[in-house]
Amino acid sequence: MITYIIRRLFAAVVLLFIISAATFSIFYLVPRLVGSTPETLATRYVGRAATPETVHLIAEKLGFYDPIWLQYGRWVKGIFFGADYDLGATVEHCPAPCFGYSFITKTPVWPDLVDRIPVTLSLAIGAAILWLIFGLSIGTLSALRRGSFLDRAAMTFSLAGVSLPIFFTGMIGLLVFSYKLGWTAPGGSYTDFTESPSAWAYALLLPWIVLALQFSAQYARLTRAGMLETMGEDYIRTARAKGLPERDVTVKHGLRAALTPILTIFGLDFGLLLGGAVLTEQVFSLPGLGKYAVDAITNNDLPKVLGVTMMAAFFVVIANLIVDLLYAVVDPRVRLG
Repeated sequence: MITYIIRRLFAAVVLLFIISAATFSIFYLVPRLVGSTPETLATRYVGRAATPETVHLIAEKLGFYDPIWLQYGRWVKGIFFGADYDLGATVEHCPAPCFGYSFITKTPVWPDLVDRIPVTLSLAIGAAILWLIFGLSIGTLSALRRGSFLDRAAMTFSLAGVSLPIFFTGMIGLLVFSYKLGWTAPGGSYTDFTESPSAWAYALLLPWIVLALQFSAQYARLTRAGMLETMGEDYIRTARAKGLPERDVTVKHGLRAALTPILTIFGLDFGLLLGGAVLTEQVFSLPGLGKYAVDAITNNDLPKVLGVTMMAAFFVVIANLIVDLLYAVVDPRVRLG
């Protein structure tokens, strides 16, 4: 088991390194390959009204004339040891871990990410709990009542949940439940959990439901398909022939086997959400990583975009690592893979 964990940890570190190199290349190497110059990159930080001499000087001080591997090495070094950015008149220090320095807002990227992680984490955890409860319950009941009215109604709900985009259901939810009925908080009313747990839950209730609606529909369909396949296996008939209660047969034998592919999907979905639920945060004006990424892209602030991308990649890799370890606990044969 220890060897399996070490092997997976090493693979996760290597994967993060590859992702960081690929992401950095997308933002700084690809523009060069399509004709951009160091001066073009520098204009994002000094403004288009600056003189060519000023642009050239800033590009030189920011290291845009250096080889791409050297720029990447400085960026990685900044993560562990911090970095200094020479802007001519002043030298800005970015303490470790330095995921970049925004020359538009004049602030390091890492503190901004830390400030927004609790919002995204709160949104992701609450929505994940809801979609797991409703998705697994609806999918299991639908499989056990195959062909019934409940089955058809559940699959209709699933089809609607998967088909309707979040920005549509979010706007409708705000209009009806927040502005018409006043049952839920309006957009942009996030409260930190440490200040008031009740206000925190009240502000996130509608975003949780809207985000969980789409995922619970998908998980209901996956659970139904897995349960239909599992409940027809020979060991299920054997368990029933031994006289086990139907509840034990369904939960301990049927549902447990059907959860294996769902565990994989959950790791991917939850990891992606931790990197920023972009549409949900934008619709409800939540100051999380998703909205932070949208604002950075709008302002063409590459260090911020790169920081959010690496944060999202980190969460996805860690989530999949946890799923791999859970596989080893559930099925010992996985350790040999």
